[in-house]
Amino acid sequence: MTTILVVDDALADRILVQGLLDKSLECQVVQAGNGQEAVEQLKRQLPDLIVTDLLMPDMNGFELVDYVRRHHPAVPVIIMTAHGSEEIAIQALRRGAASYVPKKLLARDLAETVQNVLTLASARREQERLFTESWVATTTRFRLANDVTLVPPLIEFVNQNLARLRLCDETGLIRVAVALREALVNAIYHGNLEVSSSVYEQDEKAYYRLIEERRQCEPYRSRRVEFVAEESPSEARYTVRDEGPGFDPRLIPDPTDPANLERTCGRGLLLIRTFMDEVYHNDKGNEIVMIKRRELPLS
Repeated sequence: MTTILVVDDALADRILVQGLLDKSLECQVVQAGNGQEAVEQLKRQLPDLIVTDLLMPDMNGFELVDYVRRHHPAVPVIIMTAHGSEEIAIQALRRGAASYVPKKLLARDLAETVQNVLTLASARREQERLFTESWVATTTRFRLANDVTLVPPLIEFVNQNLARLRLCDETGLIRVAVALREALVNAIYHGNLEVSSSVYEQDEKAYYRLIEERRQCEPYRSRRVEFVAEESPSEARYTVRDEGPGFDPRLIPDPTDPANLERTCGRGLLLIRTFMDEVYHNDKGNEIVMIKRRELPLS
């Protein structure tokens, strides 16, 4: 049965809220007189949802929202707002509360708000269970124009998937993001636009000026970068392919050689090879495949 924790320093208000919930929902209601009592209750048993007042002694509703988000982020919190506490309510919503109900509208809106939030929270938990128990693989494809401003949102999309699939920890997410950025920017600048790192080493301004010039003219302008993400419970495989003429991968200087560590052309590949578990190019040299294997145990 669904458990709802009601937090309010006014006993009459707690009784009112419990009555409204008992009348409309099939649930078990647990009460706490302030935020500190609520924390003690959370240590004994996690509810499915919390309904809390804002203005309370010892620990107010704002502080309770902050605590729940830090320690129990899967438990949604609905705040009850009294006249004059609207600014605090907005802060609580910004800090993590799922919704709010004005106290003067409890009879009309409370049960519906609680039911809506419970439904959404349940759907999210079921999606997590779906991925844990039933998910087999996902393949996503993008075709990018030669615009590096598209790279950060693409990487954020990839990282959201990685975080959901729990292939690696926070540090791993950052390392994957860095490696993907290097591969995607290389595909645009060096692959499609055919601008060499040697130009950068000689004149940085000339390097970026040439990039902008080639973005506007053919055959460079029409070229695209294809990005493919193939994710499974055991690994994530990323392919970045440009439409440039390619190069001989055998001619790439060894980026781990101390003599090459300060060279611009080797830095990106060094990061990619360090942060990914396996890296290889196709024979033409216009495609790189990067594999990140699971770091964390399956849930």
